[in-house]
Formats: sequence, C-alpha cells, structure tokens
Amino acid sequence: MPLHLSVLVIGAAGHVGGNLVRSLLAAGRKVRAAVFRDERALAGLGVERVKLDVLDPASLAAALRGTEVVYHLAAIIAIAGEPERRVEDVNVRGPRNVAQACLAAGVRRLVHFSSIHAFQQLPLDQPLDETRGPAAGPGTLTYDRTKAAGEREILAVVACGLDAVIVNPTAILGPHDYKPGPLGEVLLRLGLGTMPALVEAGFDFVDVRDVVAGALAAEERGRRGERYLLPGRFATFRELGQIVAAASGRRPPRLVSPLWLARVGAPFLGAWCTITGGRPLYTSDSLRILRQSHPDIRGDKAARELGFRARPLGETVRDTWAWFRAAGMA
Repeated sequence: MPLHLSVLVIGAAGHVGGNLVRSLLAAGRKVRAAVFRDERALAGLGVERVKLDVLDPASLAAALRGTEVVYHLAAIIAIAGEPERRVEDVNVRGPRNVAQACLAAGVRRLVHFSSIHAFQQLPLDQPLDETRGPAAGPGTLTYDRTKAAGEREILAVVACGLDAVIVNPTAILGPHDYKPGPLGEVLLRLGLGTMPALVEAGFDFVDVRDVVAGALAAEERGRRGERYLLPGRFATFRELGQIVAAASGRRPPRLVSPLWLARVGAPFLGAWCTITGGRPLYTSDSLRILRQSHPDIRGDKAARELGFRARPLGETVRDTWAWFRAAGMA
C-alpha cells in the first residue's frame, strides 16, 4: 500500500470539479484528477492527471490504485436532446462501475454527486427534503430518471459494504466556470446585455463553493449511505436579472416571457441553433424542468449534520461576474 494516498476526483475538469480540486489542494491534500477531454479548469494546478472513462472498468481500476477517497462528479446534463443511450451509460452505468471499483480497491469513502433532479419534484406545495421519493414514472425526463437510477446503483454497492455518501445540489453558479455551463452562460449573457428575454420562472440557485464545502464535510462527517440536499435560495429569473444588473451595470431584458409562450418557441430556437452552431438556452426539456422547479427545498439535514450554509445569492453573482471579467470572458 502506498504511503501517500491520493484523493481521486472523477470529473475534475468540470465546473464543480475544478472548484473541488482547488479546495482539496488548499487543504494540503494530494489530488489525482481524472479527466475525459477538456482540461482548462486544471491549468496551472499541481495535480496528477489521469485519463479515465467511467465506462471502462480497467481504466477505473488503474486510477484507483493508491487512492483513499473518491469524489465522483462525471455526468451528462441532458437538457438539449442528448442521445438517451449515452446519458443512460454515463449517469447509470458510470456510478455502478465507480462504486464497484471503489469497493474492490478498498477505498475508504466515496462521495457521489447527484442532483436535486434525482427527486420527484411534485407536489410543489409541500417542502422537498431527503424523504421525497425518486424521480420516476411516465413522462420523467431522461436526466432526472438517470440521476435517480445512478443513486440506486451507488446504494446497491453500499449494501455490499462500500462506504459512500451522496450529495444533491440544486442549480449551481459560481467562479471557475470555464466552459461555461448553461446557467453560467445565462449569467454571462445577462451581464453582457445579449440575453434577448427571460422566462417567468425560477430556480433554487447555490454557490459552487458552498457545494464543494458541503461535499468536503460529507466526506468527513456524512453518514454512510445517506443523501444530503445542498440548496441555496430560490429566485425568479427576473430577480436574477436584477442581481446581475447590479453587478455588471447592464440592464436586464425587458421582455419576460410566460413559460407557455417560451415552450411554443423552443423548437424553433433549437432548430436555429442547430443551423448556426450555437447552444439554445431554452429547450423543451429545460422549460419542463422550470415548470416543475420546486420553490421550497430544505437543506436542514445538511445544515445539522454537515454544518452546511449557503451564502447570499448576490455575493455569488458578484463573484461570478468578477471571475468572468478576470478570465477575459466578459
């Protein structure tokens, strides 16, 4: 057994992964970063890089040698017509392979990143906490269904002896969003004044740095086999636009479309982006998500057991906009 055991971060080059790696390094941890393609989020960081495919058990076994703790973040966020088979593979088979490989390698703890979308969102008039059932049933979006199924795969291996915990963040915003992700792009376009319209809807937004702090606490203090919701604050996109305007000095869009009207236009927007090579911010799936966005997500369990706290949304937006500007993206 090696004397200096590593922390393996699977999906290290994503938005959350890049922030997690930075926090681990700041704590003096030895980090092994598993990447698939894009490595911009890790530029200049003192980490060991390994190529890893969660669908390839051999590459997992090699990456796990000498590893004490594993953070699993690799997933496909499916809101724009991604191939269902690929989403199923990465979001369901991936967690199964990772959990089984961790058990075989004798990993001390696995922290699996799931999502608020793994829970059934309806009914919206009752608080949503960890007792809510999984996303399932006819009409369930592929992303929601596969995130719930991925959790079941993790817990099945926990029943065989693996020590694992699951964290469920809401919609994530924050610095070091190099690609950027869909929400980061919304914030960026709002700040640049290139967002043509908003929709009459909202979401629970949480800072990526708070999500990372919650995951680190879950590694240290989370109970084996438990799930922990990591929410921030619910805000409408109209509110978000005002907060971004205060940070960037740009006016938010005057047009705020009702969801029904946005749903009518989504297929045409998707077709236009296919022609132009752009990425649609509003798709049929993302609008369905917004229609069922839960306004009262409870993080009491994470607060009580992990000491989780979410900072004000205004601070998150200001810091994210400042990072976009420093990175030359705004």
